[in-house]
Amino acid sequence: MSSSSPSATYDVVVIGAGPGGYVCAFRAAQLGLKVALIDKRAALGGTCLNVGCIPSKALLASSEHYVFAQKHASEHGIKIDGVSIDIPAMLKKKDGIVAKLTGGVAALAKARKVTVITGEASFENASTLKVGDQSLTAKNIVIATGSAPVELPFMKFDGKTVISSTEALTLTEVPKKLVVVGGGAIGLELGSVWARLGSEVTIVEFLPKIAAANDDDIVRNFTRILQKQGLKIECGAKVTGFSKGVLTAERDGKVLEFPADKVLVAVGRRPYADNLNLAAAGVELTDKKRIKVDAHLKTTAPGVWAIGDVIDGPMLAHKAEEDGVAVAEWIAGKHGHVNWDLMPAIIYTDPEVASVGLGEDAAKAKGIAINVGKFNFAANARALANDAGDGYVKIIADAKTDKILGAQILGRNAGELISEIVTHMEYGGSAEDLARTVHAHPTMSEAVKEAAMAVSKSAIHAI
Repeated sequence: MSSSSPSATYDVVVIGAGPGGYVCAFRAAQLGLKVALIDKRAALGGTCLNVGCIPSKALLASSEHYVFAQKHASEHGIKIDGVSIDIPAMLKKKDGIVAKLTGGVAALAKARKVTVITGEASFENASTLKVGDQSLTAKNIVIATGSAPVELPFMKFDGKTVISSTEALTLTEVPKKLVVVGGGAIGLELGSVWARLGSEVTIVEFLPKIAAANDDDIVRNFTRILQKQGLKIECGAKVTGFSKGVLTAERDGKVLEFPADKVLVAVGRRPYADNLNLAAAGVELTDKKRIKVDAHLKTTAPGVWAIGDVIDGPMLAHKAEEDGVAVAEWIAGKHGHVNWDLMPAIIYTDPEVASVGLGEDAAKAKGIAINVGKFNFAANARALANDAGDGYVKIIADAKTDKILGAQILGRNAGELISEIVTHMEYGGSAEDLARTVHAHPTMSEAVKEAAMAVSKSAIHAI
């Protein structure tokens, strides 16, 4: 815990030092406010930096290198004999990245004169918090406590066999058989990591398809690619239990059995506001147990705000960051802005899946007249040189105005490529605007340009 006095007063106190919380605190400090940042972890960065987004991407990168060395290096004339895995070294690399980033956040907090307090906060009233033996009073309190993995009531986490994403990041040996319950981003990413390293991985998904927020054609091709990589995918299967090393599920009245050394439950995340004593502050929840906020992220309690995973909207780190900046600016009397309709979502497998805005299926379901442009990476020179010919870019535009309504990308670096489409959408740009934007050659981003051209059937490198 910090060395601040047992009682202190601030302009802003932020509860939770994840991407939303620390960004909110830093922006508020930039705007001249006196700020305190509370987190129960000594290492700042929240779930994302410590046990989520960042360590999982480190393992994804390491496992991709292993697959390249094992299976693809020889195609490039690179001969590597005796390729093997050193899991402890891999975990050390991951932990080093996490330590560097969390240390960087701590250094930024110090430089911005943000008071950091380690401990668990609870409300005494709408303007007072208790953290251990400290009492903090603030004109504004921001709740940014994030989310926690959803636990299945009939198959609770034991941290050893039935595990959450947290334990899946620290396995010291490759499980022979890993069953992943849930075919969303977390399950597919961590399933891919361990499949690449030699585990027999089965994804069991309740819904009719994995990556369910994406268009059917994207998911169909994505599923085929993952299966080619060795993942077994079982959709439309309702998990019923796990006993004696066998996970059971039900589909069409039939019982399915999946032997497993480890079961990773990745069925989603829930808002985490445990032990905050919200009632004492007068903070109300929605029917979905998220904190109720208005259009400016104010809760039902005066001077109390909420951002990120604890409120409605996608549980994404960048969404929390945008919330945090906007709230800090609103508190400081500035004009904060968040476009919640333009939050890109990414699955960091190989290939990646990235999406923003309205999908083709959703647009058709709403009866919106659209034009769709597609361009395959198989026709992109840089993609072929990078062994990244799988997948394509798809852009959805209004048939009357040509305004870009959404986009989905299946391909290597899709998470990077989606950003320019988001940028064009932010100012209401058209497919033609994107098509007439100069793209360097040779780059994979040219596929984005060609897809935009294909909206008007003008693609140069496709029929």
